[in-house]
Amino acid sequence: GELFHKPADMEEARRRLLKLSGRTHQLNSAVVIALDGEAIWRHVSIAQLTMRALDPGFVGRHLSAVGEAALTSVGGYQIEGKGIQLFEKIDGDHLTIIGLPLLPLLEKLRELGAIDG
Repeated sequence: GELFHKPADMEEARRRLLKLSGRTHQLNSAVVIALDGEAIWRHVSIAQLTMRALDPGFVGRHLSAVGEAALTSVGGYQIEGKGIQLFEKIDGDHLTIIGLPLLPLLEKLRELGAIDG
């Protein structure tokens, strides 16, 4: 029931990771195709990510290792790097999680004749 934005600083990233520890959260990623300033297609993909139970000491060491990169994502992690160690289960499209539901977008662009396919 809580909406997250990118953490403002490393302390907020630490608190976020500890809050998500041992819990499942939902990540939404959306894309829109616009033509002449009008949205002609919208898509939202949803992934479910279950973080393993994290020791506060590990969270501190993890954030030290990844540095400011922790501030570039909403959850304070990047699954395409060291952040994958934080998880025990992931349900959903990898591309959705890293920021763009690319497969539905490509399908729609082919359907519209915008790309070869």
